[in-house]
Amino acid sequence: MSNVCQTCGLPKELCVCESIAQESQKIVVYTVEKKFGKIYTVIEGIGDKQISLKELIKKLKNKLACGGTIEKNNIELQGNHKNKIMNALVEAGFSPETIEIK
Repeated sequence: MSNVCQTCGLPKELCVCESIAQESQKIVVYTVEKKFGKIYTVIEGIGDKQISLKELIKKLKNKLACGGTIEKNNIELQGNHKNKIMNALVEAGFSPETIEIK
């Protein structure tokens, strides 16, 4: 017998909690300059418990070929990736209407 999701009541294989959480996020992407003039791309607004930030940052770092970390529920990627981040987030399952790039 398969495990049942506590939130939606469906079996874990059919659970839709993560996809619903991804569609309801309001994501803001911007760049900041840190120590020694290094540029970081910050992804803000993904703080829901149904979305694993560790898995998402692993996918983004692999896709964008950069380093990164999670700071205060924000994802920080090394470098300026504002022109590529929209496609990477859409591939990860987020809706393009919910992503704002500043």
